[in-house]
Amino acid sequence: MMNISETIRYIGVDDLDIDLFESQYRVPEGMSYNSYLVLDEQVAIMDTADQRKSAKWCQNLTEALEGRTPDYLIVHHMEPDHAANIAYVASTYPNLKIVLSAAAAKMLPNFFPTDDLNGRLLVVKEGDTLSLGRHTLQFIAAPMVHWPEVLMSYEQSEGVLFAADGFGKFGALCHEQYYADGTLGEWACEARRYYFNIVGKYGMQVQNVLKKAATLDIRTIAPLHGPLLKGTDLAEALRLYDIWSKYEPETEGVFVAYASIHGGTKAVAERVVEMLKAKGCPKVATADLTRDDQAEAIEDAFRYGRLVLLAASYDAGLFPPMHDFLYHLQIKNYQHRRFALVENGSWAPSAGKVMKEMIAQMKDCEVVEPMVTIRSRMKESDLPQLEALAEAILA
Repeated sequence: MMNISETIRYIGVDDLDIDLFESQYRVPEGMSYNSYLVLDEQVAIMDTADQRKSAKWCQNLTEALEGRTPDYLIVHHMEPDHAANIAYVASTYPNLKIVLSAAAAKMLPNFFPTDDLNGRLLVVKEGDTLSLGRHTLQFIAAPMVHWPEVLMSYEQSEGVLFAADGFGKFGALCHEQYYADGTLGEWACEARRYYFNIVGKYGMQVQNVLKKAATLDIRTIAPLHGPLLKGTDLAEALRLYDIWSKYEPETEGVFVAYASIHGGTKAVAERVVEMLKAKGCPKVATADLTRDDQAEAIEDAFRYGRLVLLAASYDAGLFPPMHDFLYHLQIKNYQHRRFALVENGSWAPSAGKVMKEMIAQMKDCEVVEPMVTIRSRMKESDLPQLEALAEAILA
C-alpha cells in the first residue's frame, strides 16, 4: 500500500512497542518511521528511521536495493527518529553522498562523528535540484517545520512531495483504515493531535511552505510519519493545514476544560456543559485535565474558538494540571481565542488571577466577563452567574 510506484518504494518501519512518542505523547496505536528508496540510474535513500527499529529498517533497505548500491542519502530532517541510521549508511556505502541543508550539516556533528565524512556532504538550498535520471528532486527549504534544518523535496516526474514531519500523524501504518475507494479513514483526528503538539507553534512557517506547495503539481504527499496522501485526502490535508497554521478555529463550538481536586469544580463544569447545550451550542467538547490526555486537550483547544476553563486554587496559585495546560498553550503560540473562567477556592480563591495572567501572555486572546468564583461547592446562588458566563462565551 505504501509503495508510491515501481521506482519509489517504501522501506519504512512500524513501531508497535513504543508507548510515548518523544517521551511525552501517548501513541496507543504506535508510530511509523517512513523512509523511501528512489530507484533510477542513480539511487537515493529518502531518510532513515529511529534506532528502535534500525535492524528492521536496514533489512528493508537491503531487500529493496536488490543488490544495487545507493548513491545518495537525502536527509530531510535531523531528528533522531528519522536520522538514527545515517552513520550506518555512510559506513556501509563509502561512496554515497549525504544530501542535506546547511543547517543540517552544522547539526550533524551533534549526533555522529563526522571526521570521515569530509567531501561526502552535498549541501543544498531552496530551489536546488538533483537529477537521478528520470527522477529529479527539487529542494524546498522548510525551516522551523519544526526544526531549523528541515528540507522538503519535490520529485518532479511523479509529483511527490517528501514533506519531512509535515502532514504526519500518530499511529503505525498497520492500523490505518482505508475505504473501498482507496481513501483514508479518520486521518484528521490523530493528524490534528500530531500537528498542534509537534508543529503547532510554527504557523507562519507552515504558511510559507503551503505557499510554495501551491505552485507545484503535487499528486502524492509522503510524510515521515503516517500514510501517503493522495486525491481527496491530499486536498483535505492541505485545507486543514491552512486552517491550523492560521490559528483559526476549525469547528464551531466550545471546549470546556477543568481541573478539579475533590470533585467540586468538576460538578460546576458538568453544569456549564448542560447550560451551553441548552443554549444551542452546536458542539461542546470536554477534558478532565487531571486524567485525560494532555495532547488531546491541546488539540481541542486549537480546534475550537471558545474555551471555558474551570480550576481549583492551589497553594495560593493555580491547580497544577490547569497551569500545565495553559503553559503548553503558551509555548505552542496559542492565539485568537475567547475564554470564560471559573475559579474555585475554599478560603482564598486565586486560580482566576493566575489563569488571567497566563492568558494575557497569549496573542489576541480575550477573557469574557463575568469570571465566576465558587466557594468549595456549587450553590443555587451561583447559577445565575454561571448562566451569564455561558451566555457571554456564546455571544
